[in-house]
Amino acid sequence: MTENHTITKDQLAHLGEGVVAYVREFDSEDLKQRFPNAPEMEPGTKLWALFAANGQPILLADQRASAVAGAMQNDLTTVSLH
Repeated sequence: MTENHTITKDQLAHLGEGVVAYVREFDSEDLKQRFPNAPEMEPGTKLWALFAANGQPILLADQRASAVAGAMQNDLTTVSLH
């Protein structure tokens, strides 16, 4: 017999909080949308960011390895989004 479990939207929103973070690559054109206080950057610059499970930005880097290192420093397990 299969058991079904129901979770609320609030529970889902907090799933992985403080434990999981995701690493994502994006272009500098999307910088202000993700990091509103970031300085202007040259168009076409590739960036990497670390986000909390709830989507809150944690850090910005120019290399994936730096974003992953930031996760490790904060004891977060990383996942990549494509």
